[in-house]
Amino acid sequence: MSGIYIHIPFCRSKCPYCNFYSLTKPVELQGVYVSSLIDEIKTNSRFKNTYDAKTKVFDTIYLGGGTPSVLSGEAIYNIITSLKENYNITENAEITVECNPNSDIESLIPYFKKCGVNRISLGMQSSVDIERKKLGRSADKKRIFDIINVLKENYISNISLDIMLGIPEQTLDSLRDTLDFVKECDVTHVSAYILNLEENTPFFKLQNKLNLPDENTVCEFYEFTSHYLKNIGFNHYEISNFAKNGYESRHNTKYWLLEDYLGLGPSAHSFLNGKRYYFPNDINAFIDGAPPIFDCDGGDKEEYIMLHLRLKEGLNLNNLTTLYGENATKNIIKKAPLLKKQGLINFENNIISLTEKGFLLSNSIISELI
Repeated sequence: MSGIYIHIPFCRSKCPYCNFYSLTKPVELQGVYVSSLIDEIKTNSRFKNTYDAKTKVFDTIYLGGGTPSVLSGEAIYNIITSLKENYNITENAEITVECNPNSDIESLIPYFKKCGVNRISLGMQSSVDIERKKLGRSADKKRIFDIINVLKENYISNISLDIMLGIPEQTLDSLRDTLDFVKECDVTHVSAYILNLEENTPFFKLQNKLNLPDENTVCEFYEFTSHYLKNIGFNHYEISNFAKNGYESRHNTKYWLLEDYLGLGPSAHSFLNGKRYYFPNDINAFIDGAPPIFDCDGGDKEEYIMLHLRLKEGLNLNNLTTLYGENATKNIIKKAPLLKKQGLINFENNIISLTEKGFLLSNSIISELI
């Protein structure tokens, strides 16, 4: 099964930590972009030599951004309906829309229900209003709680909350407040990201004035978050992701398992038949019909190891050998005993997986094993 990612490159305002491609442009450009996107969905003109849109089966759709919830309900409905009419979408497809709690989500819900949206990802980041304001998030804690209840009342109960660790002024007590709020909201999924200061963002330029927690404190935050969420029924199934049983993100899991996915829109990436493509960060080029750019062949041994080790289920060395030959596991088997002794990995039944401590050091451990 394959997935579809649609990039919606619009925001009402730009958050000071974000480097994802998005624009704060007039509504008129949104309409032009959506029309261009739907034309591409109907014609498949830019990928017609890459795969057969009629025979390839898709079981996830993900609208990300940017902020998809700045679009009108009709626009979201038209995008998803066009996908269903022109691609082979399964009946039980997971259909996710990212939303900013500050958006008028109430007006979108009737359209969500009509086109089958069954999963919402809310960009909360923190439930502490002072922290949220520093992150450029204007909706308060009450608004987040209210919109979660409205979604549930309208039979959209598969809800994911984003939270951030290591943000300005954050303390263990304030993080506990956020996690207590997650528990109160009774959502199905949490994504917990450590703040990364990206170049060309206001936070990067102001980093010496932000009063950020130090590295050791951020590690403590991460471990506390993991233990807290596990104690209230979440499975830590990927480095940054936690889910109630059966509510793991089916779409994002495709990235880690090297399954095919089609990406449409400026900055969107695709992985199709072992090859990677991307659209440049240029909305006008996409509207004008620019084709995707071939990036590289994907799915080599190093990529397979790196992506599978992000998952709690880990890396099966038998599968690695089958795919890439006997030599593929030699370095791993050589390095694994010491890493296990250090408490960084589990190594049983020819499966290697990172421990909680290992998740924090994942980049260096994966580099060592590759």
